[in-house]
Amino acid sequence: MMDMTGQPIVMALTKGRILEEVMPLLAETGIHLLEDHKKSRKLIFDTNVAGLRIMIVRGSDVPTYVEFGSADIGVVGKDLLMEYGEDAFYEPLDLGIARCRLMTAAPVGAPAPRGRVKVASKFVNIARRYFAEQGLQTDIIKLNGALELAPSMGLADWIVDIVDSGNTLRANGLEPLQTIAHISSRVIVNKASMKMKHNAVSGLLKELGDVVVNRSESRVPIS
Repeated sequence: MMDMTGQPIVMALTKGRILEEVMPLLAETGIHLLEDHKKSRKLIFDTNVAGLRIMIVRGSDVPTYVEFGSADIGVVGKDLLMEYGEDAFYEPLDLGIARCRLMTAAPVGAPAPRGRVKVASKFVNIARRYFAEQGLQTDIIKLNGALELAPSMGLADWIVDIVDSGNTLRANGLEPLQTIAHISSRVIVNKASMKMKHNAVSGLLKELGDVVVNRSESRVPIS
């Protein structure tokens, strides 16, 4: 079992789907919380690995905690990294979990709008960059939720959002259009921690990387 008492590590995990998918992965490396996070209001937990603590926060906060060193390592969706900016930390590992797509979507069968396009999204930086690359003039409208309502309520022509099964889009009369990026959960590392706590960080990354490789190799190909 790993021991990080000499170089204590704080890992920031994202609440929700990513947390539920990353906990079994951590368990395969031998890491377990000392109490059930589902039954606790605590946000930071001790683990069975000496020197390793895990904090559970909103996904949008994980990059901030890692960039400024409150957490040494984090796990967060690629979508939030693209929105936040990816130069503030290292991104050494794709865990291959919580897969989805970041896409544009519009009302089913709607003609392309003329002139400037109104786009609603919580990913305003990604949307702005993407449409600029496409040469489209857009007005980006910031929304944090219920994006699917924006077109039907006349707030936007299109939306940019995360798409998994597409059921929510269909239920609200929308259809996916272009894929902006394929999304999965990534490990990010504070740049100073990578230098100052190199042994502990690299050891944890190796353990996680081995699990990812073993999972990939154990998947049965679909013929």
